[in-house]
Amino acid sequence: MKITYIHHSAFLVELETVTLLFDYTEGALPEFENNKPLLVFASHRHGDHYSEKILEFKKIHENTRYILSADIGRRRLSKELLKDVTAMKPDERQDFRLPGGSSGGLTPADGNGDVQVLTFRSTDEGVAFLVKAEGKVIYHAGDLNNWRWEGEPDSWNDSMAKKYSAEVDKMAGMHVDAAFLPLDPRQGGAFLLGFDEYMRKVHMSHAFPMHCWGDFSVIKRLKDMDISEPYRDRIADIRKDGESFEIG
Repeated sequence: MKITYIHHSAFLVELETVTLLFDYTEGALPEFENNKPLLVFASHRHGDHYSEKILEFKKIHENTRYILSADIGRRRLSKELLKDVTAMKPDERQDFRLPGGSSGGLTPADGNGDVQVLTFRSTDEGVAFLVKAEGKVIYHAGDLNNWRWEGEPDSWNDSMAKKYSAEVDKMAGMHVDAAFLPLDPRQGGAFLLGFDEYMRKVHMSHAFPMHCWGDFSVIKRLKDMDISEPYRDRIADIRKDGESFEIG
């Protein structure tokens, strides 16, 4: 499995039979196999997670299907494009079947598909995605995080923490091969809360920080803290846009 960090919260995941693109808004995409189906995800409508640019991918990559959070407006989409769009709300599951021949796109399936997508309720807007394919499990948090902010009343911050824990608990004990998790320096001393809780509750092979707003120093900052000792060796050292990682 090859993972490329594109920009902000956007990642490209290349598997043997399908390519996954999460929350793309800008940045250079690496070349990837055009004959494999491309599954494009957008976790919610915020401008740093969704751009209508992704709708152009269908013109250059015929076998493209879109998985959009239901809060993203679809009125401007053509009837032709809507055929390749699946809208998902929190706590839903959608299966997809790979094409039987050497070409073609993913099609929805009623259970037991080649690709399975589960959604979780974000603590901000939209959803988080859990994708199962080829025996691999990939998680993209979107804006599901413990958003604790200085200046907010304790009651608001405590409620946020409870809502976040409730969603992560749904994945507790699960094995995840690659997770893309917010690590936002704007949160000050609370920047690690959501990341740390997820790492402690979910069996994780590789964790990729995102939503860092270009400040990758927060990754080293977390890895230098005693609290990260149980899992720091599983955190990817992202240093720039376009970095790729080969993982098992």
